[in-house]
Amino acid sequence: MSSSSSDPDKLMTKADKLTKLSFTRWNADWKSATSLYEQAAIAYRFRKDNEKAKDAFEKASKGQEMISSPWDAAKHMESAAALAKELGRWNEVSDFYRRASELYRECGRPQPASDALAKGASALEEKSPEEAIKMYDEACSVLEEDGKEQMAFDLYRAAAALYIKMEKYSDAAAFFLRLGSAADKCNAINSQCKAYLSAIIIYLYAHDFQQAQKCYNDCSEVQAFLNSDQNRCATKLLSAYEEGDAEEVKRIGQSSAFNHLDHAVIRLARKLPTGDLQAIKKAADDGEDSLDEDDLT
Repeated sequence: MSSSSSDPDKLMTKADKLTKLSFTRWNADWKSATSLYEQAAIAYRFRKDNEKAKDAFEKASKGQEMISSPWDAAKHMESAAALAKELGRWNEVSDFYRRASELYRECGRPQPASDALAKGASALEEKSPEEAIKMYDEACSVLEEDGKEQMAFDLYRAAAALYIKMEKYSDAAAFFLRLGSAADKCNAINSQCKAYLSAIIIYLYAHDFQQAQKCYNDCSEVQAFLNSDQNRCATKLLSAYEEGDAEEVKRIGQSSAFNHLDHAVIRLARKLPTGDLQAIKKAADDGEDSLDEDDLT
């Protein structure tokens, strides 16, 4: 039989009493209470009593906040969030990780603030993809605002991959373009060029040849992309589309040129062409005809 000092239920009762005001207690003793909540949380977690451990970590987090220690408060919030995940409380997963992120930001620590949001996003990908996307988006923004884009590369890619899974292709492409401009700021040329090529492949997969073409033209204004293998690859791919040459598109899509891209994008490249190539070829031909007419004027 455990003694009262290690019985987490008794620790919780004692801590709760210390934080409640009464005729005999005019000031809450958050310092002592927080220490008891922490001991209880660890004891519950050791017993695998996740429900009670989660509540104890929540209270310990509140206690650390009350004694002006946002860093420890954030750590306890993350522990509560991890337990909420074990328990399948998806709305709490998002609330707790967001709260942890806010607390880290109060300490002026953008990296752990972003990490907390990313952990939440990753936990919610299956159960609540829309919420996961929001959290990835915020996790990227926290780092962007701090000029630490470099630390966000994996987050852009995770969000884009999730969008592909959700079949929201233009959103996926937009995230790759966001990665491209972040990479541009950090002078990470290889990541930048791969991001641009990924966006072009996604547009082609979604049958949006015009958008792929526009994306290609925009990206080609970046000197680094213009001189890259990724650009040569995109050029070949788009001309095969314009010529309506399905075999050539397929050959390029299967080539090793794409092996260094993200798996989610490689899978799309391997399935090209997906749209009506003849319609694209006709549009490309019509476009050339109308240009010729303009030249005559």
